[in-house]
Parts: sequence; C-alpha cells; structure tokens
Amino acid sequence: MEISTQSAISNAQSNAAPSASTSSSSALSSDFETFLLMLTTQMQNQDPLNPVDSEDFAVQLATFSGVEQQVRTNQLLENLAGGFGETSLAQLASWVGMEARISEPVAFNGTPVDLAISPSAGSDAAELIVRNAFGTEVAREAVPLGEGTIAWAGIGQNGAPLESGNYSLELSSIRQGEVTNVSPVSHYARITEARQGASGIELVFAGGGVVPSGSVTALREAADVSS
Repeated sequence: MEISTQSAISNAQSNAAPSASTSSSSALSSDFETFLLMLTTQMQNQDPLNPVDSEDFAVQLATFSGVEQQVRTNQLLENLAGGFGETSLAQLASWVGMEARISEPVAFNGTPVDLAISPSAGSDAAELIVRNAFGTEVAREAVPLGEGTIAWAGIGQNGAPLESGNYSLELSSIRQGEVTNVSPVSHYARITEARQGASGIELVFAGGGVVPSGSVTALREAADVSS
C-alpha cells in the first residue's frame, strides 16, 4: 500500500514537472520580447543630435542574455535535484516493511524489542538504563558483556511490565565499580513509510517515530510483520 502511494506521488510530480518548465519558458520568452520592444523604442526615440552609443545597446543585450542563461541554468539544476530526490525516494520505498536499527526512543507497546548493545572495551559489567518520556529512570538491569543483540522485555523496577509509551535507553559500561561510558542504545523498529520531508527523505516507524533516512545504521527483514 505504501509503495503504491509513493508511486502515485512520483507520477504526480512527473506530470507536474513539464507544466512548470513550460510556464517558466513562456515567462522567459515574454521577458525577452519585452526587452526587445523596449530596446527598439529606445532607439526610435533617441536624440538625433546625441544618439546612444551602439556599444551601450550591445552591453544591454549581452547583460540580458547572461541573465537569461543563468535563469535557464538554475531551472536545469532544480530539475536535476528533483530527479535525484524522486530516485532516492523510490529506492527507499523498498525498505517499507523491513526493520531498521536506529538510536531513537523506543515506542514500547508491550512487545519485546531487539536492542543492539556494545559495552566499552575492558568493561567487566554493563547496565541498561531506561527512562520514560519525562526523563525519569524507570528501570535498570544488567546486560551481558560483548557486542550483540538482546531482547528487552520492558520490565520496570518493581518487576511489572512498563506502560506503553516512548522510552529512552542508555548503556552504562562499568569497570571495577566505576562507570567508564554511557551511550545511547540502538534498537530495531519496523518501517511503515518513506516520505520526502522538509530537510530530505524521512522514514516513519511503527509507533509514530520519524527519523532521517541517513540515521539508519542497519537493515533486516522483519521477524513478524503483523506486530
């Protein structure tokens, strides 16, 4: 469904592009005709005893020609940039339905979430720190050493499941009882949409999260597309 929507958008943009280009060309042609009319009028009404130097007319014509070429160059660059954007969007449309690894708050809904952890080298312990949307710590638990993926069940400090919502996760690396590093934890989330945003292509995730496409650090097939 999402890919069909993106195709419709791409087709609409393709159909609109020639119209915009034709409009710009017509405006440019009209401006050029106006300039020639003004130039001809200027020549017809000049003082016979003090005529305008022919070099001045040549300068005016050359100046307008230069501006005309610059406008056309800008139009070509805009069309080229738009083409690149549409191509990238079409490519990212194939990501819809897959799971991407991102370092953003987790949209927890009671289902375990896969986390990518990587404690600092030399650590002898590591802890996962969980904070709610208000920044309050709601859970802290030990995690295995070594880089890998673990399933976070969303259990709070009292042993009960956390409420549905957004949670920020951090990994605290510990050595000899001292915290040596605290870093954000990446997690996997399913992509539901790829769209063109104000600052580039954005990916929308299940739960409502939106991140730039460049923030994705890994991609994999979704384990269960129904979740």
